[in-house]
Amino acid sequence: MPQYRCAVIGRTGKGNYGHSLDKVWFDIPNCKLVGVADDNKLGLRAEARRLKLDEKQAYLDYRKMLDEVKPDVVSICQRWIDRHAEMVIECANRGIHMYCEKPMCQSLEQADAMVKACEKNNVKFAIAHQTRYSPKLPVVKKLIEDGAIGAVLEYRGRGKEDRRGGGEDLWVLGTHVFNLINYFAGDPLWCMANVMQDGERVTKKHVKDGAEGIGPLAGDHLRAIYSMADGATATFGSRRNAAGKPSRFGLQIYGSKGILEIYTGHLGTVKLLEDSSWSPGRTGKQWIDVSTAGPGKPEPIKDGGLPAGNVLAVKDLLDAIENDRQPESSIYEARTATEMIIAVFESHRLNGPATFPLKNRKNPLSLLT
Repeated sequence: MPQYRCAVIGRTGKGNYGHSLDKVWFDIPNCKLVGVADDNKLGLRAEARRLKLDEKQAYLDYRKMLDEVKPDVVSICQRWIDRHAEMVIECANRGIHMYCEKPMCQSLEQADAMVKACEKNNVKFAIAHQTRYSPKLPVVKKLIEDGAIGAVLEYRGRGKEDRRGGGEDLWVLGTHVFNLINYFAGDPLWCMANVMQDGERVTKKHVKDGAEGIGPLAGDHLRAIYSMADGATATFGSRRNAAGKPSRFGLQIYGSKGILEIYTGHLGTVKLLEDSSWSPGRTGKQWIDVSTAGPGKPEPIKDGGLPAGNVLAVKDLLDAIENDRQPESSIYEARTATEMIIAVFESHRLNGPATFPLKNRKNPLSLLT
């Protein structure tokens, strides 16, 4: 079994070490942590202790760490995305493979540069869409293929719709939903969307610097519809402070014979409604829990939360390295999810459909008048 030298990059106060991407290496037997980088001195010291590394293995400059430690694989952990592209390109140019926190980056210009660097250096990049690695997803896909819900007609996604609802929700959480839509439906063909702020159509005056290093951002209410390669339509919506309890954050797949619901996580809730009317209040039909063993069967796997999703993702990444293939949630899937996010703002800017691939690779909000 190949042995891997692994390192961690985080930014205390600027995205920190999101969703346990730093600790995943402890759960992979053939991986050894050899370094950590953080440009915050106090944060670096604390993270080095958490990772059981000595001060010689802790770096304020991540580039120096990459050059001196020479890791095989790095986890880029910070949730802030303002330096994701820079870090990915620096790692790729050194031949280092990566597991990266989502969202991917700030713009399609950056995404294209990241893809180019990874292709040029033949390095593998996986994004932390943990649900993409859920053992329930193949079960759902087979149910669809076997006709459990008939012909797929619609994919409906929503964000968490908390205080971040609207543009921030689209960026930070929509990436998971779009990755799932892409998995089931194939690539998007076009997007129609509009973005509102305080009841007004978003214009240049509404654009501010977004949280988490997103860059130009606007909107507290947005609605988008996509035409997908499989012939179905997909929608995404988010409105600030309109959250459901429990949350609506996830994906519903509507077919001619029923509905499948998927909520995020290593073993996120999946339910099946075999009801062609989509109206159990009229038909009396019941929702059925779907486990990795199938509909209505007990779940044989213990839910390990996001850390378990990280383990599955990293094991897949290592296998992709060894067999020279793309990871399941690859840099290409990451770019597609990012493009579906940005298409919302591009369609709004154009006041019409935005077709894929988007011709404009800059942030559309920076071009508003």
